[in-house]
Amino acid sequence: MKFRLKNTIFKKLVTVFISLLVLSYIITGGFLYYFLNDYGTTQKVSTLKRNAEVIKETFTVLYGNMDGTSLKWFQNFLNQSSVLSNSMIWIVDNKGHIVYSEPSMPESLTSKYIDDSKLAKLPDVRQYADVMDGGNETLVKTGDFFGFFADDAFKNDGSSWVTVQMPIKVIPSSGKQITIAAVYLHTPVPEVQRLQFSVFRLFMISGGLAILIAILLVYVFSVKFTRPLKQINQAAKKIAGGEFSNRLVVNSKDEIGQLADSFNHMLDDLQELEEMRRGFIANVSHELRTPMTSIRGFVEGILDGTIPPDRQRNYLFIVKDEAIRLSRLVSDLLDLAKMEAGEMNLNIKQFNINELIRICVIKLETLITSKNLEIEANFAIDNLFVTADKDSIERVIINLLHNAVKFSNENGKIILETVKNKEKVLISVQDTGIGISEEDIKRIWDRFYKTDKSRGKDKTGTGLGLAIVKNIINEHNQDIWVESKVGEGTKFTFTLDYFKNSFED
Repeated sequence: MKFRLKNTIFKKLVTVFISLLVLSYIITGGFLYYFLNDYGTTQKVSTLKRNAEVIKETFTVLYGNMDGTSLKWFQNFLNQSSVLSNSMIWIVDNKGHIVYSEPSMPESLTSKYIDDSKLAKLPDVRQYADVMDGGNETLVKTGDFFGFFADDAFKNDGSSWVTVQMPIKVIPSSGKQITIAAVYLHTPVPEVQRLQFSVFRLFMISGGLAILIAILLVYVFSVKFTRPLKQINQAAKKIAGGEFSNRLVVNSKDEIGQLADSFNHMLDDLQELEEMRRGFIANVSHELRTPMTSIRGFVEGILDGTIPPDRQRNYLFIVKDEAIRLSRLVSDLLDLAKMEAGEMNLNIKQFNINELIRICVIKLETLITSKNLEIEANFAIDNLFVTADKDSIERVIINLLHNAVKFSNENGKIILETVKNKEKVLISVQDTGIGISEEDIKRIWDRFYKTDKSRGKDKTGTGLGLAIVKNIINEHNQDIWVESKVGEGTKFTFTLDYFKNSFED
């Protein structure tokens, strides 16, 4: 079985994490390499300077009193210093002659640079002039020492060396300080870099091991991280096929867990929406089929002569009422679509809400009297002005009042109330009808939802009234809520902005 990473989030996560890890490793390694190089060279130069200082002081003490015994001791001392510092030590006089050398100079070089004094002399004046110029400064040079260490005699030590030059000064009987010689200590750069390479090698080994472990952990983490996303993807495909029953099970409490919870809530909402859609199709089909069947039947009866001429007028009035009912349903659907699309244009102005309620009661007077209902108006202020779209608010009151009449029992009561509360006006429509169950209250604002599934009391409704009411109130940036008890009645309350008017009592 071949393992191939597709262009997935998993692949991207693994690639990004590993790339960041390797990049961090490279940057850290670069800084470490630079630091070790600088630190190693600095420490080595410091060591060479201390050795040069000791050699200088020793030579100064012995200068002028150097006999065979002290000379042998001094040479042994140089030998030990050379071994301990892992460096080549020279004593060079102010003419450039190498007086002492530990270890000894290769014979090929001695014969190459020897002069009349029978001592090897540095071939380039730059190799000794700077340190012999009378100053007290210790010089440090890096490279092949002006070509000296480029000779084949040093090819095994590399062509780059660190050289420390320290002048040796004495005060003769004349009383004037002079430079008689200088201490040279040479160390090959590879020797300086040996510690650097050792530490860096350990860093590479430990870093490589860390990268392997990190890659494994990233792989495991990425698999765990992307597994819920795969579940969501599979569930989304099933949703596209119309299946809403699957739910995600993700135990994590992070953003992925929150996404899974939101996805499950979305599934619940989609399932409810699908049920509502099916109910909507059934409701609309019924609402359209019934009047259209009536219209078709009566029209055909008139055309084929089944309905006698003396009764045709009565049936034409029925056809008219059914056509009005169809028109109202279509208008409600179009209005609701505009509201939900944000295309509702409000004509905000000031008006007397109490007067508008009276007008709405008059418009529904026929329905109210048909059920012998009592209307009770509780207005805290006779003239209470609000700021809103008057036509839209009239539609809200008509719908709420129409529902109150529809679901009230014979000889019941409807209570209309307006109350000023700070900068708001609370408008309530309360009935003493059948009430609404807690389960239905959660969904009464949904389109085409009807609390009466049997369609007994609600047979004239389309299930759009409260949805329209909710959208109108939302467009006004106001609140609406419902309080109800089954068998005792229902109370709808909504708010509007208060407007101070000089006509208020």
